Amino acid sequence: MSLVVAQREGAIPVQRWLVRVLGIVQGVGFRPFIHRLARRHSLAGSVLNYAGGVDIEIEGPEAALEAFVADLQAERPPIALIESIATETLPVSGDPEFRILPSRDGESGPILVSPDVAICADCDRELGDPADRRHRHPFINCTNCGPRYTIIRAMPYDRPNTSMAVFPMCDRCRAEYGDIDNRRFHAQPVACPQCGPMLAYREPAAAGEAALAAAVEALREGKIVAAKGLGGFHLACDALNDASVRLLRERKGREEKPFALMAPNLEAIRRFCEVPDYTLGLLQGAQKPICLLPKLADNPIAPSVAPDSACFGVMLPYTPLHRLLLEQGGFTALVMTSGNLSDEPLATDNGEAFRRLGHIADGFLFHDREILVGCDDSVVRPTSAGTIMMRRARGYAPFPVRLPHAQLPVLALGAHLKNTICLTKDDYAFCSQHLGDLDDAETLRFLERSVEHLASILRVEPEAIACDLHPDYLSSRHAEELADRRDLPLVAVQHHHAHVVSVMAERGATEPVVGVACDGTGLGDDGTVWGCEIMVADAAGYERKAHLAYVPLPGGDRAIREPWRMGATYLDRALGADFADALDLPFCRDLDRNAWALLRALVERGLNAPQASSAGRLFDAVAAVTGVQQVCTYEGQAAMRLEALAEDTDRLYPFDLSESDGLTAMEPAALIRAIVDDLRRGRRVAEISGAFHNTFVAMLASTAMRVAREAGLNRVALSGGTFQNARVLTGLCRALTEAGFEPLIHDQIPCNDGGLSLGQAVVAAAQM
Repeated sequence: MSLVVAQREGAIPVQRWLVRVLGIVQGVGFRPFIHRLARRHSLAGSVLNYAGGVDIEIEGPEAALEAFVADLQAERPPIALIESIATETLPVSGDPEFRILPSRDGESGPILVSPDVAICADCDRELGDPADRRHRHPFINCTNCGPRYTIIRAMPYDRPNTSMAVFPMCDRCRAEYGDIDNRRFHAQPVACPQCGPMLAYREPAAAGEAALAAAVEALREGKIVAAKGLGGFHLACDALNDASVRLLRERKGREEKPFALMAPNLEAIRRFCEVPDYTLGLLQGAQKPICLLPKLADNPIAPSVAPDSACFGVMLPYTPLHRLLLEQGGFTALVMTSGNLSDEPLATDNGEAFRRLGHIADGFLFHDREILVGCDDSVVRPTSAGTIMMRRARGYAPFPVRLPHAQLPVLALGAHLKNTICLTKDDYAFCSQHLGDLDDAETLRFLERSVEHLASILRVEPEAIACDLHPDYLSSRHAEELADRRDLPLVAVQHHHAHVVSVMAERGATEPVVGVACDGTGLGDDGTVWGCEIMVADAAGYERKAHLAYVPLPGGDRAIREPWRMGATYLDRALGADFADALDLPFCRDLDRNAWALLRALVERGLNAPQASSAGRLFDAVAAVTGVQQVCTYEGQAAMRLEALAEDTDRLYPFDLSESDGLTAMEPAALIRAIVDDLRRGRRVAEISGAFHNTFVAMLASTAMRVAREAGLNRVALSGGTFQNARVLTGLCRALTEAGFEPLIHDQIPCNDGGLSLGQAVVAAAQM
């Protein structure tokens, strides 16, 4: 019996419900899905978007309404995410139709914005089908894939509020857009070759298929091409052509840091990487991040692509343009690195790219769809303990972290390196995409634009500003200016406390935990440089319980770039001032004695040699002493190379623990002496590195477990850039679990400084 007949004859009692759905339900085909679902269950009513979600009114027999709500949850569109569903009863209207109504522009509930989504299987099929009208269309998309966050100007997510507003739909696209049974029903970026964005190339000037052909030819000739993607430009070259890769390094100013690769399919990746089964979901999913995968020993990739790493960072094509480029060129892999000079923000605008990248790229493959939000590729490292999020951007941002409870709105501006920002609203924390290192005014302007854009689309007015405790970070200075300008309270959060609370917030932990925060540097509340800390903490505060023993950083920040300084410092501490004369080691033979004597004199006088408890500097020291790395060209290079060399071993070196003023100091002097003994005996560096990693894990595990037992706590939160090291993370998780403790690790945001803004926001709210 139809609803109309049922209402007229009164044979079946009819109800009308309001169903309010919150989550990622805009730009994902949710309204057409609801329309089809209502038709299947013979229900009347309506559906509309509003700023925070979707409101559905459904009318019909109670059993049909209940079945509708159950199917809504079970059969939601593939990239939709439902956070909550609430229902209430409304008066019956008697209208037999079901309609999709215009969006309502108003404030109601949190706004969840969909990240950009990789090309789906259906669009990929159409892209390769000569009979389809979108055959080889570089901008093919539907409700299940395509640009989202990077084209949004404002919410709700409708075409006039996106950068697609300037492309009027042709009759055929408009018919699809209005057809409830079509996959492109209400797909806001829908377009075709007749009405959508256009592809172009320079130099020489070309358009459409000719533009693609020109780019392919340039890449085959060994040239560098700047190609416009979803969130910005890439710099591309043939990954098998070592001369091209070296030229790109020279022009980009990126001496040794690994480049990312893009391969056409899994079969191509298996030619140069190990592809464990647990990586397939990441490689092939809707996000398609860069995945760090172990290199095959005999691989065709140019040696200069990733000279320091045991892994390649590789991704599959996530836009139709990428797929066309790789397949038409028949490339095994292309280098696809961010379109910028090292340390600058990503280029997004065509004119900006021509200006900033003109001396790097030989040609430009671009289009006329504006990128409103710059968004780099995400980087993940799959491990047996879980996925390490190393850079969170395209495919993930700005999807929020669900907090354990609602809090006041806070804007947190992150740290100096790997900067992100975070805005909280109710029980959501919205972390931005990776913004970069705040080394110049251009990156600071990118941060400022990101703050304005995120606050605008989320409709959040912060009631407090949070920043790092270090007053000289550009993010801290900007936070102070912003707080003064808006007359808001400013909360400065200790770096490692923010690290620990960030992982607590991710895992929904509200009770105190033992926090293990290991990284390079962060200002401690005693004025020294912290970097390997064990504390008992919750969002409201912390008590420092243990740390790596202090050593001076000779020359301050230069010690970070020159690991030999830390190698000499640790040898001096472990063996005495005459270590260089006493040891017949390559490190000592090559040491610049005059430079070290000057530095040591400065250390003794306390000049430009801050005391530090840094895990990163200990890794640097071991890398230097073993001959792995004396000078770094990028952050973390020495530690990365040391890990890449490490082999499996059961060996452990000794270490000591000492007590002073209620604090435990983890003292690695005995470890350094044992490494020296191994070097003198001729033991291989690979085995030494493996034993060092084992010892570092054992030192952290034994100290953290002792702190946990004394505090009566079972959960141990692990955060900080050191936990990007898979050996350290998996080893410590295994040791804690085997001893009956519960490790808490990141999986939504980075463990490095890219996650600090989340911790800052939660700490600030708790302290307010």
